[in-house]
Amino acid sequence: MQKLSDFDYSLPESLIAQIPSGQRGQSRLLMVNNSQPVSFTDALFPDILEKLTDRDLLVFNNTKVMHARLFATKASGGRVEIMVERVLSETRITAMLRASHAPKPGSILSLTPDHEALVLQRDGMMYELEIRNTTGAAQSALDIIEACGKLPLPPYITHEPTAEDEQRYQTVYAKELGAVAAPTAGLHFTQALLEQLAQKNIATAEVTLHVGAGTFQPVKVDNLSEHRMHHERYAISAETVKAMEATRAQGGRIVAVGTTSLRALESWAWNPAQAQGDTGIFITPGYDFKVVDALITNFHLPKSTLLMLVSAFSGMEAIRAAYAHAIAQGYRFFSYGDAMWLERADSSV
Repeated sequence: MQKLSDFDYSLPESLIAQIPSGQRGQSRLLMVNNSQPVSFTDALFPDILEKLTDRDLLVFNNTKVMHARLFATKASGGRVEIMVERVLSETRITAMLRASHAPKPGSILSLTPDHEALVLQRDGMMYELEIRNTTGAAQSALDIIEACGKLPLPPYITHEPTAEDEQRYQTVYAKELGAVAAPTAGLHFTQALLEQLAQKNIATAEVTLHVGAGTFQPVKVDNLSEHRMHHERYAISAETVKAMEATRAQGGRIVAVGTTSLRALESWAWNPAQAQGDTGIFITPGYDFKVVDALITNFHLPKSTLLMLVSAFSGMEAIRAAYAHAIAQGYRFFSYGDAMWLERADSSV
């Protein structure tokens, strides 16, 4: 039985990156060779080009982070923090609310003099809200969120979002608005690096997985078989499927840029006829990977589902050794931190 305690490690607080690197694309890169014995190469992120050939396919998650953190006032004057989870329609969202007293269905929460949220219903931690413009002007819920909200930096980043964060907490290829957290492995890519990939004839493709707030929720059970994953929306185009087929045909590797791309691809593999849907895939050691051969990823929180995922991908011992090496070498951790190159434990690449 796999236990939560198997995925714990001690991290000095000083290694939690509070701000991005001085220049996008200049983070460090830990290349992990998980053949026995496990070995490491300390590099810079642009050195990722050394690991790729013109037979490979890089798959990016093109989601874009919403201004998902909203603040409202109840009729009583009490303050409410709204963390958007998902946009359901032109007018409705699901969200987590933080207030001294939970608002009841029918409550109106004032966002600005011209905008409000009506509480429709509650389901566990999640609320369904109707977001509207009180002047009668045509404005979608997503438009209102973007106008009224703040960038939802992760809970371990302690400063309020700045103009720099508005740029650096989005990938340069972000397109599809709908995430509440960035696909952080992609934050290292610059336009110049993307152009270098093209010059080397390294193919790229895109998926969409809208990262949900549940990505930051702690696992609360020690027996992992009892954990229930949050669900996220994903979509994979016919063009991306064709690119993967072409890569396989020429003996190349499918390289996921980030755990979110990997989750989308592995979710699709369970039902290739379904190009989009919801996924609650929970990947732990013992999982049989069906699509992804190599992974570019950041360093993940102790006891997190993402640490479990990378442990499944490259092997628990390799990941333990890699994290110990990274801590000893002063790598920066989490969303604004440094990156890793990982190969699948059962892969010959």
